[in-house]
Amino acid sequence: MATLTLRSVGVTAGHLLFSDLSLTIGESDRIGVVAGNGAGKTTLLRCLDGAFVPSAGTITRSRGLRTALVAQDLPGRLLPLRFDVAVQRAIAPDLRDGEGWRAACVLDELEVPAALRARAVAALSGGWQRMVLLARAMVQDPDLLLLDEPTNHLDLEAIERLEAWLDGAARRLPLVVASHDRAFLDRCTNRTLFLHPDGCRLYAHPYGRARALLAADEAAETARQDRAAKEATRLRRSAQTLRNIGINSRSDAAQLKSAQLVDRAERLEAGMSRRSLVRLGEIRLAARESHAQHLLRLEEVTVSTPTGAPLVRIPRLAIARGDRVVLRGRNGAGKSMLLRLLLRATREEVAGIRVAGSVAVGWIDQQMAQLRAAETPFGVVTARAGLGDQRVRALLAGAGITVEQQTRPIDLLSFGQRARLGLLVLRLQEPSLYLLDEPTNHLDIPGQEALEREIVTSGATCVLVSHDRRFVEAVGTRFLRIEGGLLREEAAA
Repeated sequence: MATLTLRSVGVTAGHLLFSDLSLTIGESDRIGVVAGNGAGKTTLLRCLDGAFVPSAGTITRSRGLRTALVAQDLPGRLLPLRFDVAVQRAIAPDLRDGEGWRAACVLDELEVPAALRARAVAALSGGWQRMVLLARAMVQDPDLLLLDEPTNHLDLEAIERLEAWLDGAARRLPLVVASHDRAFLDRCTNRTLFLHPDGCRLYAHPYGRARALLAADEAAETARQDRAAKEATRLRRSAQTLRNIGINSRSDAAQLKSAQLVDRAERLEAGMSRRSLVRLGEIRLAARESHAQHLLRLEEVTVSTPTGAPLVRIPRLAIARGDRVVLRGRNGAGKSMLLRLLLRATREEVAGIRVAGSVAVGWIDQQMAQLRAAETPFGVVTARAGLGDQRVRALLAGAGITVEQQTRPIDLLSFGQRARLGLLVLRLQEPSLYLLDEPTNHLDIPGQEALEREIVTSGATCVLVSHDRRFVEAVGTRFLRIEGGLLREEAAA
């Protein structure tokens, strides 16, 4: 049985990412890796693949172990190639002629349509480009599969197809997956690893159960440290009393006992390290009050592509105050185009769409295109909110953007930081209607959970597109599906 063993592994890259990681990955293991944005998930996968050497500890691979890493980014050299050729190129050159058939077998296993196999990789959707990377990994016949955010750019149907494949044809493979998709982790993993600079935690459960156990462990640790802090304070007070007695009575025994109590207090304090394994950047929303019963009304509206081709017909639709409307449908069905049409209707007249006069709209694009790359976070917030410098810096720091990063161009931020900046700008605008296109893209799990709470508790009215099933289940009150060029209402399930 092929195994991979980590002993006291840690990585420092400018700052400490994670430390003291020990585990063995065996035949039946399917491990979900959970951490905040930029906290080392991708780096850990690269360590397991042998492409990165950890700063501390050792990684031992059993003889002949083959790993395959499915990265987030598609290499540019693959873009001109046909889908099937790009997969064949992953086979060692000296084996391609005799074993090229393996590429066709993998494409069959992944249910790739014949028409797509002859299409250039550059012409594929983001979801199918992810399938190119997965097929290239599988054609290498790995003993351990490493997946980095595998559900990015996939619609719900593609995610479910990937889950079914991992649970079926690929069930034999051990798996380590870094993902922010909670439903995917629950479906496809049996162990969960939480990364942290001060030490890592591993639970023999999928994410949902592991997260509950982590919360319980942290609550117990907090209580233990509270007790230790109180005891350390008591010991120091007793030590001071004994020291005074020793000085006044010239008692060496009292002085010695005082020193012993101080030593005990110091040992207790040294063992205290208040921390949380879940690191949060603040996400908050604010909704402006609207007195209109219906914020939007649509009647006989057609959503079209930029070239004028009809995509979606909407016979009638009303968005009431407090509605949280989820748009569903395949990639390319017209969900984002509908959101953009609603946004345009709040700025200018659009035939068939009536907007209440009190509506103030807040918009998030899935690529955060509303944030210009050359602007700085400090400049963006200052221009939109008119707040003092100190308040702006505090808000940005609370959103996880350091003082140094606040005056640098936005395109130097991580995608997770850009997402939090976009949400901060939304909050300061206090819209009465939120239009959100994949708002959880690039947010880590704590960020997703915080956004869910804010949308629900703020009473926001919103229309949103998301393939994040947990997020949709938590916030949605109405569900609309685009299918066959028509928008229709459906039940939550």
